[in-house]
Amino acid sequence: MLGGVLISHLQATAPQLSFRSAPEDWKCESLDLHIFQRSVMMIFAIEEINKDPNLLPNITLGYRIYENCMNVEVALRAAMTLIAGLDDVITDYNCTGVPPVVAIVGDPLSIHSIAISRLLGLFRMPLISYCATCACLSDKVEFPSFFRTIPSDTFQVKAIVQILKHYNWTWVGIVGIDDDYGFYAIDSLNKEVKKFGCVSFSETFKVTDSAKLTDIAKVIKQSTATVIVAFLIKAAATVFVNEIAKHNITGKQWIASDSWSAFPMFASNEKFSIFGGTLGIAVRRGDIPNLDKFLLSTHPTSDPENNLINKLWEELFECRFPTNSTSSDLSGIKMCTGSEDIASTKTDYTDVTDLRTSYNVYKAVYSLAHSLHNLMTCEDGKGPFKNNTCADIKSVQPWQLFHYLKKVDFIDCLGKRFTYDKNGDAIPAYDIINWQRLEDGTMISKTIGVFDESPASGYQLSFREEDIFWNFVSRKVPDSVCSASCPAGTRKATRKDSTECIQCPLDFWSNHERTQCVVKEIEYLSYDDAMGGTLTMTALLGACLSICVFAVFMHYRNTPVVKANNSELSFLLLVSLTLCFLCSLCFIGQPSNVTCMLRHVMFGISFVLSISCILVKTIVVIMAFKATLPGNNMMKWFGVSQQRGTVFFFTFIQCLICIIWLVTTPPTPAKNSKYQNAKIISECDLGSLTGFSCLLGYIGFLAFISFFLAFLARNLPDTFNEAKFITFSMLIFCAVWITFIPAYISSPGKYTVAVEIFAILASSFGLLFAIFAPKCYIILLRPEQNTKKALMGR
Repeated sequence: MLGGVLISHLQATAPQLSFRSAPEDWKCESLDLHIFQRSVMMIFAIEEINKDPNLLPNITLGYRIYENCMNVEVALRAAMTLIAGLDDVITDYNCTGVPPVVAIVGDPLSIHSIAISRLLGLFRMPLISYCATCACLSDKVEFPSFFRTIPSDTFQVKAIVQILKHYNWTWVGIVGIDDDYGFYAIDSLNKEVKKFGCVSFSETFKVTDSAKLTDIAKVIKQSTATVIVAFLIKAAATVFVNEIAKHNITGKQWIASDSWSAFPMFASNEKFSIFGGTLGIAVRRGDIPNLDKFLLSTHPTSDPENNLINKLWEELFECRFPTNSTSSDLSGIKMCTGSEDIASTKTDYTDVTDLRTSYNVYKAVYSLAHSLHNLMTCEDGKGPFKNNTCADIKSVQPWQLFHYLKKVDFIDCLGKRFTYDKNGDAIPAYDIINWQRLEDGTMISKTIGVFDESPASGYQLSFREEDIFWNFVSRKVPDSVCSASCPAGTRKATRKDSTECIQCPLDFWSNHERTQCVVKEIEYLSYDDAMGGTLTMTALLGACLSICVFAVFMHYRNTPVVKANNSELSFLLLVSLTLCFLCSLCFIGQPSNVTCMLRHVMFGISFVLSISCILVKTIVVIMAFKATLPGNNMMKWFGVSQQRGTVFFFTFIQCLICIIWLVTTPPTPAKNSKYQNAKIISECDLGSLTGFSCLLGYIGFLAFISFFLAFLARNLPDTFNEAKFITFSMLIFCAVWITFIPAYISSPGKYTVAVEIFAILASSFGLLFAIFAPKCYIILLRPEQNTKKALMGR
């Protein structure tokens, strides 16, 4: 069984989701007879293979074909149904036996093929598209089992570039559909054109975005580029051609991509004056024997699973079958009998004079048939699989067929060789066509050249110039160059009064008219800024609170609570906390050489001074408890002078780190435009990340030691024991600075400074409140507890 995901209709209508009953199927509308022919071509090729005694003898190919309605959801649903089967209940839990299909022909659209291939690639099930041209699908890492019988956009762009170079067209406009097909093609052509010419404009649009389409039409009309390349699918080309005709844009040479170049009827009637003479890239044409007879043998069927043929019949004869309509829809409508004569019709469905995409479907089916034939004729002991085994044609798996498909090489009924390259792409070959009108008014696409990269061709691009119709008054090749050449006997010279183009300096940005350079906006955390002002007020509040606590302790310095908690270290800690709050002010305002150095030095020293005081207080608490044991005179070795010396020693080490940092690579003001081109962020360059890391690391080391010792001493049985408060304060301190690191790294611009100030203020408030709030509470609100008797009660 071979699967197919093809197109017959150009629109899809989603079902209403009431969530009260099972959703209905998507409804497909706007049947296209020319595109429907491709679905029938797959059936024709399979039946032709089944009648061939030399290809897959005694093997019958079957097919299951689904419509995608130009909708990716419908296409994915069809692919899932093909690989999973139609059974509602799973009985084969071992996943043995033949899968529902061994390969899928389709989907014609690149964006659909991308979605389906990501699913089928997991199982190495071949998906052979006859129309998807996106160059991205050549990536065998992302789409390992994708093949196509049409060249990729890489070669289409190469062919278009060869045409542009052949006629010396260096001034080009580009238009495309807003999807993966359009993006990849436009990006590739942009890069190639800029190697030898200039791109006037490059625009994309969605079919449903009429406003964007109108804007593009205005751009095309105003552009001086004569040559315009359009990467469109048929549905997009329909609305695009109508929009261009609506604006009456003439005097342009259009170059059509392969997706819409095969539809010269777009240039019919009044539109011929606009789109007549269009040059197009089209896949090679093929003549399939007996296809016309097969198409004329089409007949309606009563099979409810095969409703597409009946829809075709209704479209051909403008009638309705009772089974396809409700009673209300049939009033005044001609009824189909099924005996209508299809041979009497002359439509795109029965037209076999210009088989291009249909020929690609034909080649896709035959490549699968030849791969299956090679798999079937494998000899035992010479197989490509484990232990030189062969695959069994009666239980063939998609991954086994995939192996043979990569190496398939055959001659088709037209005597043309077909194979896939290493990327699963067909050998690139295109017809160059020209839209022309016959005497009876019929529009045709006439082949006037060939682009062929096959080794056997021996050439790439050739034209029959005498057959080309140029839709200009002169009937000659139009000019479209970046800068026209001077006539004979003349030269170009720079005029003294002409404008000279210059690039704006790093600190400047061009104005809206691009006539002068204006200074970029400089951004930094200023005092006038709402965030800067808030942080400033918070820092001053913290400093004032520290001074107030200092005043309270000074006034009550002879009370037991102050004396019992090492008053000298407490005063020094309050001074250092005041400095911690004030150092954050150095981070606000436009950076200068002085503030850049001062902010980090002041920050590092003041915090080490604070942590040193806390560490020494913790050590004093532990030693004071140990000194109460009989015979222990430890406190005489760690008296007041030793405590001062320890604080000085720890602070001196941080001073040494700061001095080395400032002498070697000091922080300096810097201008950063990495985050926004239109703004300059004024900041301090650290100079040495190692110096800043050492400064922070040393603070963190002392904080960890303090936390560890305070945690051990938190339960010592003393009423005046403040180790538990120190433990809590260090817990807050460490939590703030651990979260600071990722926030600092990920914050851009002035927010980096704000994060650092916030960390300074949060940790300073944590130390101030955790250590001094309980003491101030007793001193000011519970004076009865501020006695020696209360403290020594235990």
